[in-house]
Amino acid sequence: MKKIIKIILLILLIVSCNPESQSKQLIYKNIVIISDMSSRLDNKPSKDIDEIHKLIQYFKTECVKPGEKVGDKSSISFSLFSEKVLASIDVDKIKNLGEKQRFINSTGEYKSKGLLQEIDNFENMVKKTYANTRNQGLDLISILIDKIENQQITKEDTYLTDGIDTTFIKYENHIYIFTDGYLEYKNKERNSQFYFGSSEIDKIRQFCKVNKVDVAKALETNNSLCLPPTKNKKNQHIFLHVLETHERDKNEKSQSYKHTMALRDNEILRAVWQKWALESGFKEFEWKKY
Repeated sequence: MKKIIKIILLILLIVSCNPESQSKQLIYKNIVIISDMSSRLDNKPSKDIDEIHKLIQYFKTECVKPGEKVGDKSSISFSLFSEKVLASIDVDKIKNLGEKQRFINSTGEYKSKGLLQEIDNFENMVKKTYANTRNQGLDLISILIDKIENQQITKEDTYLTDGIDTTFIKYENHIYIFTDGYLEYKNKERNSQFYFGSSEIDKIRQFCKVNKVDVAKALETNNSLCLPPTKNKKNQHIFLHVLETHERDKNEKSQSYKHTMALRDNEILRAVWQKWALESGFKEFEWKKY
């Protein structure tokens, strides 16, 4: 009996001496900017560069926070639908903490090639690209699907452990698409799967009028009016933002619309994109007009 009591006491002593494991979660941003360089840029004065500048400043002041934050793992990249990544800043690529902080704060060996210089390089690449690049309409949805599936533009959650404590690293993947919202490209007759232009918009408009339903109900009722959803397990970790969308049925001089409210181009495009995004499993969807 005494031996049993001694064994129990010994076990309790060992357990009490073991440190209690702790866990924490750290969240970082992965900002992905993809621009549509089609004729939309010549239809209206482009605001893209100013909006991209805001995203870059957000990355600097709210994500990386030079002089304030230690050990950041955030990243930002810029590409075109027609190109792979043209500019990128990935703080997580520097693994040594001391070196990482010198890069972030632009000190030591990174005094003239740290974060501040990289941000300047990034913005200059954006401006140069917008000044020199134009292309014909592209199949944006198909290209976006390919970028997500095959070009590793998103980051996956991970964790670090020392055997006792665990740190969970979580990435918020934000994809910002700069486009007018119209999905028009050449050779529609060969592949119209993700084509959505003026005639497709008008089909929805006429369906709503004939059946006396709103756009959401029309899309729910008739799948032929919708874009086909594309499932991907990566989508559930992506916040999808579609920015600078246009309204072709708006007269800028008179500030009047060709169609009634709730049946205007931009409203229909938003509903179509949103249904596709949510049914494709994206975490969140945002739509902004020009």
